[in-house]
Amino acid sequence: MATTLDRSTADAFIAGRAKKLLIGGDWVDARSGETFETINPADGEVLGHAAAGDAADVDAAVDAARKAFEDPAWSGMAPHARSRLLLRIADKIEAHAEELAQIESRDNGAPLTIARAMIAGVAETFVYYAGWATKIYGETNPSPGGIFNYTLREPVGVCGHIVPWNGPLTSAAWKIAPALACGNTVILKPAEQTPLSSVRFGELLMEAGLPPGVVNIVTGFGETAGAAIAAHGDIDKVGFTGSTEVGKKILAASTGNLKRVTLELGGKSPNIVFPDADLDVAAATTAQGFWFLSGQVCVAASRILVHRSIHDAFAAKLAEHARAIPVGHPDDAATLMGPVVSREQFDRVTGYFGVAHADGAELVTGGKAIDRPGFYIEPTIFAGANNNMRIAREEIFGPVTVLIPFDDEAEALRIANDTAFGLAAAVWTKDLGRAHRMARALKAGTVWINTYLYTDLISPFGGYKQSGIGRELGRQSIDAYTEVKSVYAKLD
Repeated sequence: MATTLDRSTADAFIAGRAKKLLIGGDWVDARSGETFETINPADGEVLGHAAAGDAADVDAAVDAARKAFEDPAWSGMAPHARSRLLLRIADKIEAHAEELAQIESRDNGAPLTIARAMIAGVAETFVYYAGWATKIYGETNPSPGGIFNYTLREPVGVCGHIVPWNGPLTSAAWKIAPALACGNTVILKPAEQTPLSSVRFGELLMEAGLPPGVVNIVTGFGETAGAAIAAHGDIDKVGFTGSTEVGKKILAASTGNLKRVTLELGGKSPNIVFPDADLDVAAATTAQGFWFLSGQVCVAASRILVHRSIHDAFAAKLAEHARAIPVGHPDDAATLMGPVVSREQFDRVTGYFGVAHADGAELVTGGKAIDRPGFYIEPTIFAGANNNMRIAREEIFGPVTVLIPFDDEAEALRIANDTAFGLAAAVWTKDLGRAHRMARALKAGTVWINTYLYTDLISPFGGYKQSGIGRELGRQSIDAYTEVKSVYAKLD
């Protein structure tokens, strides 16, 4: 439950002087002296200011991260001590959870109810990876007589993390926690739309006792600070969450020193509804899948494939749920859907309404901006669509979904896989055989059966095709943050 103290602390932090960069354990201005505004999407007003870091600041952050990586205070830290450090970070997050949720909600427009749940997940991420710090094993391999052969897992080095605005601290935690558990150091570049919660997070990291330079935070723009991280010759790994278009640029820029790259990119996730599904549950859950965080999630249920025999009935149920979604100010306890993050995103999403009409899609509900200050859009459903329409092929990243009819299982599978993306998918059916058949055949990194949006830290997350490279979370994330060294010893 929110307290007056939590809110006043968040207010004081937001209203304070322009937020600085965290480099080498010190809070410093950008070398250019420039700052930029961050806007409250709930009303369109200026919320605060942050330092506009650029290539020179990234250079300084990389130097600090490299120094920390090579310092025995970090590189020689015992695994149990590293584990306890990650647990202290989790404790700090939990102690300041409401404050962080307040900051994040005002910076990106997420309803407070959702922001609180996301911050709880951030703390849990550090708890999970605290356990991994003591379980990063090498192997002893079968060897011929006279040879002892084994492997070591060692940290990759300096990691640059570029995170999005829809879940700033969630995405940061998914990258930073495994990086630290494996002994790496980090430069974090939050999205320019949402820098504030990352800066406060950096303060908590320092309070938890993280050695200087282990995590550095450079706020700024993707075209400057982000590009500098992607191309930097002394960064060993880049982790990025965001659009496929930007992910391709990061991958291209990384080739200068062949740094390791993991990318969690866009999606156009198919939800396939068969006639034997529980239509009430499927409609309610799928509705949440396309309006959650105002549709600004990479796994949004933005493409719903419905068997032709139930298409109209399902469309009516889905529209009923969409019209009932409480849309309002993020601070309102009744709000489940707030604004989109920015004027730019507002214009992008609403621009698709004309595209849908021009392509011949039928508006079922929504299709308009909401007349109030801020960047609010009605939950919107289009029907009468086919998979060649732009609204069925392009990631809109807003509260918009499209219904596409199909006649049989084979057609559903063909339509579902006919996309450049492959992040997630869902199957709604009571036929267990069909469910698992579809799960095997769908080209997606996550498949949900009779549910949606559920995730667990123990299971890897990532995409096929143009939805990304590599995996976050689970055991697989340890692979991304470690190098494997083979050792051969001749036994005399």
